[in-house]
Amino acid sequence: MNSGRLVFSLGLFFIALGQALGQAERHEFSRPLMGMTFRIVVYAEAKPLAKRASDAAFDRVAVLNKIMSDYDPSSELSKLSDLAGSGKAARISDELYRVLDAGQALATNSAGAFDVTAGAATQLWRRARRLKRMPPEYVIENARKASGYRALKLDGDAKTAELTKPGVRLDLGGIAKGYALDEALKVLHKHGLRQALVSAGGDIAAGDAPPGKPGWKIALLGLKENAAAEFIWVSNGAVATSGDLFQVLELDGKRHSHIVDPRTARAITEQRLLHVLAPTAMQADSLATAISVLGHKDGMRLVSGGKTLGVRVAYRDALGQVKEVSNPTFRAWPRADVKSERQPNIAEP
Repeated sequence: MNSGRLVFSLGLFFIALGQALGQAERHEFSRPLMGMTFRIVVYAEAKPLAKRASDAAFDRVAVLNKIMSDYDPSSELSKLSDLAGSGKAARISDELYRVLDAGQALATNSAGAFDVTAGAATQLWRRARRLKRMPPEYVIENARKASGYRALKLDGDAKTAELTKPGVRLDLGGIAKGYALDEALKVLHKHGLRQALVSAGGDIAAGDAPPGKPGWKIALLGLKENAAAEFIWVSNGAVATSGDLFQVLELDGKRHSHIVDPRTARAITEQRLLHVLAPTAMQADSLATAISVLGHKDGMRLVSGGKTLGVRVAYRDALGQVKEVSNPTFRAWPRADVKSERQPNIAEP
């Protein structure tokens, strides 16, 4: 056999071998869940496998929403809120217990800046944004009184929860989404798909890096107008973004964020944009909420000494100037060179 025929035969052999072994290809799916769009990007040898795994992951998120939604009066969370002040402890699912327990740990560490019992206050400010009207002072004070993380009692052995104060409403808006992203990624892993990413509402849970890449390329936006996005590499970790770029109430020249300080039942008024890098999306999501409330001065202590936790806080000072503060882990995080990389960008506002 001459050299030309040998090369041609070897080429056919390797093409056939590649088809037999299968080549991982990029697949993308999305579904509206939890009041936002959940998106999955996954690498798989065949689209039917990617579709089955993604559908199972979306179904898992739908189940969690049925458990943890404070919009659904029939959810497990809402039914627990209905028992507030009754003296009754309710047996709860493992999923709800896990999220409430994590929330209580952060509430303690943040001195109440993160508080899953602040539902009365968050519902109050949702209504204020919808009506474009400030709530009366006495209504804000009533919402403040109807909260407090110490009013939630958890029993890990019995898997029960009790709300000891009348009028308390639970809201997992600052933590449940992150937990759902982690759970969706676990489902994809169980289907053998480890090169996967799940995103929703500015938060991302990433698995193994895509083929031939050091990680998933994630865009981080800033507060400065016309500023170019910054890109970082993330694999087997999570990113959460928190800020009031869009959901805001402006009255008499003052901004009132959708983020509420549970300690005062008031919307925060300093414009802030946070990015949190963490091992899990639940960690990133909840820390982003807590630091948004605390601000950069007090918030950074929540990640002090944590080598796996990166945080950057951008905010406007009294003169309207944009300032940025970040911890060493965030500053050392691997950056992507957007000029040399051609991988599709994954940008979450």
